[in-house]
Amino acid sequence: MSTPISSIRNLGPASEESFARAGIHSAEELRELGADAAYARLLQAGSRPHFIGYYVLVMGLQGRPWNDCKGEEKKTLRKRFDQIKAENTTAKSEAAGLSRLERELDAIGVIPRRG
Repeated sequence: MSTPISSIRNLGPASEESFARAGIHSAEELRELGADAAYARLLQAGSRPHFIGYYVLVMGLQGRPWNDCKGEEKKTLRKRFDQIKAENTTAKSEAAGLSRLERELDAIGVIPRRG
């Protein structure tokens, strides 16, 4: 029997829908993948990168409130987020046939989505 993703602290129905689009359907699957791999799957499935969404996930998997992330821990998570974002948005934009300029614009969120 699987437990809904929304049973994890900080994650609700919208998160559950996003994870389902990424092929993650239970709290057990999410915990097994871990925050970094699960967030990468979200990006690969087309979710837009958002730092707060990432650290909300990290805090939730630790059973902590989302706003518990502060100081050095938040700085460390920002570096991890930036790395996950870079690895997953570059591959996606290259696969879409974007030029280097378009990839750079896509990375900062100013290029319209195609298709």
